[in-house]
Amino acid sequence: MKETDDNLTTGTGLPENAFRELAADEVYEPVMSPARDQEEVTPYSVGTGLVMAIVFSAAAAYLGLKVGQVFEAAIPIAIIAMGLSNALGKKNALGQNVIIQSIGACSGVIVAGAIFTLPALFILQAKYPDITVQFYQIFLSSLLGGILGILFFIPFRKYFVKDMHGKYPFPEATATTQVLISGQGKAGAEKEGGQAKTLIVASLIGGIYDYLVATFGWWAETITTTAAGWGQTMMEKTKVVLSCNTGAALLGLGYIVGLKYAFVIFSGSIFVWWIIVPLLGTYGSPEFQAMAPDAIFKDYARMIGIGGIAMAGVIGIVKSWPVIAQAVGLAGRELKGKASTAKEVRWQTDISMKHIVFFIAIALVAVLIFFWFGVINTLWQALVAWVVVTVIAFLFTTVAANAIAIVGSNPVSGMTLMTLIIASAIFVGIGLKGTSGIVASMVIGGVVCTALSMAGGFVTDLKIGYWLGSTPKKQESWKFLGTLVSAATVGGVIMILNQVYGFTGDDALVAPQANAMAKVIEPLMMGGDTPWILYMVGAILALILNWLGVPALAFCLGMFIPLSLNTPMLVGGAIAYFVSHSSKDQKVNNARRDRGTLLSSGLIAGGALFGVFAAVTRFAGFEYTSPLDAGLTQILGCVAYALLIIYLYTDSKRAKL
Repeated sequence: MKETDDNLTTGTGLPENAFRELAADEVYEPVMSPARDQEEVTPYSVGTGLVMAIVFSAAAAYLGLKVGQVFEAAIPIAIIAMGLSNALGKKNALGQNVIIQSIGACSGVIVAGAIFTLPALFILQAKYPDITVQFYQIFLSSLLGGILGILFFIPFRKYFVKDMHGKYPFPEATATTQVLISGQGKAGAEKEGGQAKTLIVASLIGGIYDYLVATFGWWAETITTTAAGWGQTMMEKTKVVLSCNTGAALLGLGYIVGLKYAFVIFSGSIFVWWIIVPLLGTYGSPEFQAMAPDAIFKDYARMIGIGGIAMAGVIGIVKSWPVIAQAVGLAGRELKGKASTAKEVRWQTDISMKHIVFFIAIALVAVLIFFWFGVINTLWQALVAWVVVTVIAFLFTTVAANAIAIVGSNPVSGMTLMTLIIASAIFVGIGLKGTSGIVASMVIGGVVCTALSMAGGFVTDLKIGYWLGSTPKKQESWKFLGTLVSAATVGGVIMILNQVYGFTGDDALVAPQANAMAKVIEPLMMGGDTPWILYMVGAILALILNWLGVPALAFCLGMFIPLSLNTPMLVGGAIAYFVSHSSKDQKVNNARRDRGTLLSSGLIAGGALFGVFAAVTRFAGFEYTSPLDAGLTQILGCVAYALLIIYLYTDSKRAKL
């Protein structure tokens, strides 16, 4: 293994300059030497990756529709891949494990794209029986959206993972990379597998912690001011609430994101929850005054966040235009045979731009045919839908990648809602409305949602590969197969779940995002009011934030995501700040910060893996009702969370040079 600066590492098994910006004459050298070929694509890695894609697609679809949260499959798959390679005694398995993770991770992104949108058709079918849903519509919507997401993102790979090295935190990619490298026994700064041991211990602490609170409820999963009498009174009179999720995974995520972005995200939440909601709830109409803060947020204030995300996306597109133009220009030069003849090293080789343009053309033709014969049946209306999908999916690709790179959370549901609103307004204008308009809008929304979900997820895979030294071309090529398998699995699972449980009525699957999509699309297509003013307020706010130099996307993400999930981001970011400023010696501070990154990666990995176990435990029929009253669980939640914070802070300071 070749490392920079005479084998200096971060103390996490990665080179010393893995997480910081490079100097003008500095080069990042990955873990696997870029000078020679690595064992990556093998029958073992491809086969295992496909099995992971099938299993996790089915599990994520079921759990996502049941509880409304799609767990991140990348980290559990990385843990399984590492464990399998060690159990089978495979040598030099790192490259193969990256391929397993990359193929298997298609499951989470395809599931998110599908279940956030397409179940809305079944929900509205209960009200409008003439709506019909076929398997091929779900399958092709997911498949074509996933393929477009891959193809549209590849031209931006070098910009996000190479040119912006050290400028984005990449929290999920960081955690997954730490998992993969921990199994290699190559911890440069810690001897005898110390790095792997540190990660495993942190994973067990985070996993068991999250499992206990989710399964047994011995302490509150979310601590809130409304649990106290004074807090309840304050909520009733002013609609002001403060809440914080006590999960280990979110605390670790906040640490990796860092204080700067965590503070901006939290500021967005505070703006909504402490300004917008109280204003509406105290000075609004009697209807607002009678509503709980949560209801005001979900039905009204959150819409401002959606408008802000959409405008932040437009701003991001404008700022990224030189990068977009560069990618398009490269494609044009390659097509004319004028591209650079300099041979790139294996580690920076993508699928050729000629092939990308050719595949994009085929994919777009397939999308048009699908819309024409499978959804709309009128050529010119199908053509309009095709243009909407192509433009939005391509332009919002960079927005999705930015969101994942900054906070590890992709606002696909918000961007898809905005896509549905724009598309529906256009469709109504061209005469495509009613139930046929609903079907067209939701299927098209599924394509866009999956494309954006894939683009956001794929930047994580390729950043992992960049840090470790995988071949981008191989990751990109085999991602298509994982997408195909995941799309087929998700389509079948959604059809089966609708038959067994349904998405409406008693004991039905919740499908909250799909219900939100159905709520938005019905008045647009069947006649009703749309909160355009709220969207416009969010858009104007994003413009002002950008003018003031505040990261608009991060702020508006905070407005869209519930406060309880943003508060722990700030707590984790604050821990990272204090850890990295705990000594007068900068080298000691760096070592402590990097150990904290390793510990936080463990908390995220353990929380993700044991979160799946907790969900499976509940759905297997195990129900446990805590005998403790709500007030006591709130107190215990504060104590447990304080202990977790102390653990992360004090253990981070144990780093040695």
